[in-house]
Amino acid sequence: MSDAIQHECGLAFIRLLKPFSYYLQKRGTALWGLNKLYLLMEKQHNRGQDGAGIAAVKLNTEPGYPFLHRLRSNANQSIADIFSTVGKEIQELEKYQPDIKKHPGLMKGNLPFMGELLLGHLRYGTQGKNNVEFCHPFIKRDTIPARNLALAGNFNLVNKDELFALANIEPGEFQKQSDLAAMMEVVHHFQVKGDEENPGNLCLSAVLKKSFKLFDGGYHVGGILGNGDSFLIRDPHGIRPSYYYIDDEVIVGASERSAIRTCFNVGENEVMELMPGNALIIKADGSYKVEQILDPQPRRACSFERIYFSRGSDEKIYRERIALGHHLSGAVLKSINNDLKHTIFSFIPNTAEVAFYGLLKGMEDYLNKIKIQKIMAWDKNFDEEKLAEMVNRRIRVEKIAIKDVKMRTFITEDSSRNEMVQHVYDITYGTVEKNVDTIVVIDDSIVRGTTLKESIVRMLARLQPKKITIVSSAPQIRYPDCYGIDMSKMYDFIAFRAAITLLRESGRESLLDELYARCKELQRNNNLHSENLVKHIYKTFTPEEISKKIAELITPPDLKIPVEVIYQTIEDLHDSCPTNTGDWYFTGNYPTPGGNRVVNKAFMNFMEGKDVRGY
Repeated sequence: MSDAIQHECGLAFIRLLKPFSYYLQKRGTALWGLNKLYLLMEKQHNRGQDGAGIAAVKLNTEPGYPFLHRLRSNANQSIADIFSTVGKEIQELEKYQPDIKKHPGLMKGNLPFMGELLLGHLRYGTQGKNNVEFCHPFIKRDTIPARNLALAGNFNLVNKDELFALANIEPGEFQKQSDLAAMMEVVHHFQVKGDEENPGNLCLSAVLKKSFKLFDGGYHVGGILGNGDSFLIRDPHGIRPSYYYIDDEVIVGASERSAIRTCFNVGENEVMELMPGNALIIKADGSYKVEQILDPQPRRACSFERIYFSRGSDEKIYRERIALGHHLSGAVLKSINNDLKHTIFSFIPNTAEVAFYGLLKGMEDYLNKIKIQKIMAWDKNFDEEKLAEMVNRRIRVEKIAIKDVKMRTFITEDSSRNEMVQHVYDITYGTVEKNVDTIVVIDDSIVRGTTLKESIVRMLARLQPKKITIVSSAPQIRYPDCYGIDMSKMYDFIAFRAAITLLRESGRESLLDELYARCKELQRNNNLHSENLVKHIYKTFTPEEISKKIAELITPPDLKIPVEVIYQTIEDLHDSCPTNTGDWYFTGNYPTPGGNRVVNKAFMNFMEGKDVRGY
């Protein structure tokens, strides 16, 4: 998406089921598990570039020897940095034992991350903090193996303050900013109690049932314990994605199906989806089960996963993004008055390419229908040249925009910075007939509109088209998210700013004060979670009215070229992505009560002039 937002962490989990000597003999290397962990993380690097981390647990270590190890990095290439460190450790061992790779037992004893249980994580900092301390996995250490824990996940919680209170912990400055810190304290609390009640025979499913029922949010979490037990668990609404694969050699978990398929060369039906509220629990002896930990709730899987976050190499996601683009073709044809001859189609940024192909298919379907109608109308009154001209008509497609390297500047003055931002993208000159052609560009979604106004629209205007049409494959983003995506400030949303502008222009600004007073009343009665009051702002206007105002807001004041914005409809979104019905950032229909509290709090922050997150 042209407006960068922080979002969606990625999880990688591997449990080796065979001795390291087996992988040496069959796979050619005892490092097969670590190699697969690296690939599994790299194939999900789209899910987190602020940092990464890995943890490993060794089975059957002698008392007194370390069995839990962790390594984290917030370097620019964090995955490469981590595995480069592991590689250097191997090279150091080879200095003294050149053939150590032929001796799996020696390697396990000397290489920290030569563990049978491996947990990897890729981080996007939803808190805006990129310190390495915020990178997952987090760990808890204890002299008793069953009380050691490494935890990582893709999630946000909206009730972390209540969790700290429940665990009777006064959080420090670091803990206050970390959802995982709150989750870790609760899980570890029940883990210790479980081991106290049944030493040496911890019931992991009981620990998960007692702890995860307390979490309000969307999550896909993985944990490895010092006693060799491990688990993957998914929230009861299925908000965050979770997949796993099992054969006689390995158990694998990840945030994306396609990553598992690519890394282990398996078919689509071999990779299973972990169902909402379920946990995959693996015991130290390698036995496993999928167990219902939490009662499943109405499925609200995140639709943004299909629109943008997950890699489009997944065949189902690819088809869904094609459908998203195809559904927009009717509205686009109306926008250009069906004048395909004088319209150029393109996409910004590259992640919108698949939806662009869908839009293109819609245009081609229309053009082919017109060709047939005109040829039929000719009866037999045509020659080869006339027929060839009609048959060879094509949709005009150009690579209009090219994104340059990320531009950084030491300039602090807003006017100078804005001028620099204009050049994040460059244009392809000579592609547009000036004052004749319309440019249609498709984006994944439009969040803030800042990049459109300060860079993309100005850039396209330099080509001097007759009109610019911006198309979003997602509906209008109107509400904050609190389940894994860093969209929590109301005024960041161009749709909200458009609605506020319309209220003020129509003399109905008093509605804001009325809603603010109602929010304060709900807060006093501890009912801020009971209703999403911000919906009343949008009910005042049609989606078309808001889209028109958005077009005005993203058009620079000095620009004379007309700009139109077209959004996906909610109905067409659900038709395109039938299994991922989570749409609260578009509709305000939150899957948990905590979402209503967040949106109302975000609105109160806006009214009070506070530039802080809503949770």
